[in-house]
Amino acid sequence: MKRLQFLFGLAFSAVLMLALSSCEKEETIQEPTAGIFRSIAGKQVAFTALTLHADQWLWDFGDGETSTEKDPVHIYQSGGVYNITLSASNSMGTAEATSQVSLDLSVYEMLTGGSSAPNGKTWRISAGHSEVDAVSLADPGFTVIQDIPQGALGLFLGIGEEYEDEFTFKADGSYIHDNKNGGSFCSLVFATVAGLDIVNVTAESQSFGFATAAFTPEAGATFTYTEEKDLAHTVVSQADGSTTADLVYEGVSTLNFSGNEFIGLMDFHRECIIQEITPEKMRLAMFMSATQGAHFNKPSLVVIFTFEAV
Repeated sequence: MKRLQFLFGLAFSAVLMLALSSCEKEETIQEPTAGIFRSIAGKQVAFTALTLHADQWLWDFGDGETSTEKDPVHIYQSGGVYNITLSASNSMGTAEATSQVSLDLSVYEMLTGGSSAPNGKTWRISAGHSEVDAVSLADPGFTVIQDIPQGALGLFLGIGEEYEDEFTFKADGSYIHDNKNGGSFCSLVFATVAGLDIVNVTAESQSFGFATAAFTPEAGATFTYTEEKDLAHTVVSQADGSTTADLVYEGVSTLNFSGNEFIGLMDFHRECIIQEITPEKMRLAMFMSATQGAHFNKPSLVVIFTFEAV
């Protein structure tokens, strides 16, 4: 009896070892998967390969340099936008993952995508806005008179289609404006004076002086980025529509456009101030005329909106 138990035990152990060996074999021949994690400090980037079942790794850092380490640290020689590719492989095949890093970018590179973006970089008004998006007076400190909460153009003003319009900046200075619905966000005063067809206006948008008006984007349009300038404006008081003041907004970065082009808000004055920009977000201050009378074409308000990269 003991001998039978011993033999049964040996047989069971052998079967168990074969099963475990089979499982291990199956694990080693599964196809690999790949993902990328990176941590940036200046121009130094630490990469981590988030892989399964891989035994070989090939990194392409997008600057002509490569590595076969699993978790390399790479130092870029210059700022820019770099496209990263990780190829993780084993005997069953290869998996690829891609990512992008933006290092030490100039404002112009963040705006246009730089030389690595031949099709330019596209922006649109963010429906999420930000805590500083507002309608403000055109005074030196841009005194806020109305915050712009999340989704305001649609939820409160009834012109949510303006979140769909796209504005593309290219490194060669060309500009593409795509107003998806044939209309563009504008001041009601400007649309009325210019005789534009009003595509959409609601009681709420009218109370703020906003509307959507017909606009045909300019073919072959261009833009001008100025890193620092003293922007001069004669502004009119929103309170009485008659008191004017000559103001200079000192040392601001601006965007200006050819012809009748603009970004975000169509009005008498198309040059806007870049208040803040990152590779993903951009906040602009756009001048708006919202009074009637002799000074109808002078700005009285500033519309501060956040734009997001598409």
